[in-house]
Amino acid sequence: MSQAKPAPLVAVLGPTGSGKSELALHLAARFSGEVLNCDSLQVYRYFDIGTAKLTPEQQRGIPHHLLDIVNPDEPFTAGEYARRARAVLSEIVARGRLPLVVGGTGLYLRALVDGLFPGPSRNEDLRRRLMERETRRPGLLHRFLRRYDPEAAARIHPSDRHKLVRAVEVCMLTGRPLSSWFAAGRQPLQGFRVLKLALNPPRQELYRRLDERCVRMFEAGLLDEVRRILAMGYPETIKPLQAHGYRQALQVLRGELDLRKAIYYAQRNTRRYAKRQWTWFRHEPGVVWLDGFGDQPHVQAAASEIVRQFLNQ
Repeated sequence: MSQAKPAPLVAVLGPTGSGKSELALHLAARFSGEVLNCDSLQVYRYFDIGTAKLTPEQQRGIPHHLLDIVNPDEPFTAGEYARRARAVLSEIVARGRLPLVVGGTGLYLRALVDGLFPGPSRNEDLRRRLMERETRRPGLLHRFLRRYDPEAAARIHPSDRHKLVRAVEVCMLTGRPLSSWFAAGRQPLQGFRVLKLALNPPRQELYRRLDERCVRMFEAGLLDEVRRILAMGYPETIKPLQAHGYRQALQVLRGELDLRKAIYYAQRNTRRYAKRQWTWFRHEPGVVWLDGFGDQPHVQAAASEIVRQFLNQ
């Protein structure tokens, strides 16, 4: 019996504000596609303005998946994203449609396509205690790793608290170093061939657009959105409220920042985030870069031709 032909999958990547959604909508309309969200904030309910989440009207009748799927106080990992996303991919293909994975969260894409190491689930209580100890005694977690997992210690920068916490967490929960779990291998996505398109707009123009978008978000009611979330009973410490824009809105409501400074810091931090996304995707293997924004006709035309050739292979 002949093996089933791998199904095509197109990923639309790039820094925040580069027009990924516009390009994805164009490709979905042309190639009978459905959009699979790959943004770690847009999975949360009630977080709309600050995440630039498309409204139902803006989705133009194109099916979108994995939006608004978890409550703001629920933990949601890259591994959980990959599990859910793989199930959705199978459903899209079964309908004879083209899946378009769209977003700027590189770790989610990597978890989906390449798989993650088969380590333990996160333990939020342990992670909180580890972070508190690291705050009281900076360098403690890295010293722990140098003793119990020198390979991981050599790979993780001493100031990268999130990676340090995860490495120590794995050691404490399993009695095995993180490096040994990595050596156990991953489970890559099966049954698909993947085309990765990434947008590469002019940097200064992107920064200008991001600055304007931050202003529009506050004008569109970002403060009221945060007020509504807090009024639902969610604490100020939930993860999505620490994101750029939301953190500054929260500081305004606390009286720690005035609106002008809040917008300034939101703009600055968003530009820095975009730069980090660029760096991540530069290291992502097999990416086809498109110079420009996703809403520009020449970019959409070039992307359409690349996708057409990919589907005809």
